[in-house]
Amino acid sequence: MKETAEDEAVKQHAYDVTADELRQFVERYEHLEAEKDITEQQKEVMAEAKGRGYDPKCLRKIIALRKREPDDIAEEEAIIDLYKAALGMT
Repeated sequence: MKETAEDEAVKQHAYDVTADELRQFVERYEHLEAEKDITEQQKEVMAEAKGRGYDPKCLRKIIALRKREPDDIAEEEAIIDLYKAALGMT
């Protein structure tokens, strides 16, 4: 069955909504992180995100990456790729 332009538009809209929702979870968590004694609220945000099907472990990694400089991230990823290639993991 061939997809129509309308089907593609619906898929794109679903992706946009999901990306927007994901961004909201990340930004809420980061905002709470800026405050003190908010561990419980952060847990609640992650529990809500998990309930919506997101992986909290991966979300925490994304949040940590957003705190870093893009050049540092790129350098680390290049080294990891090099190591994985050397170990036959690619």
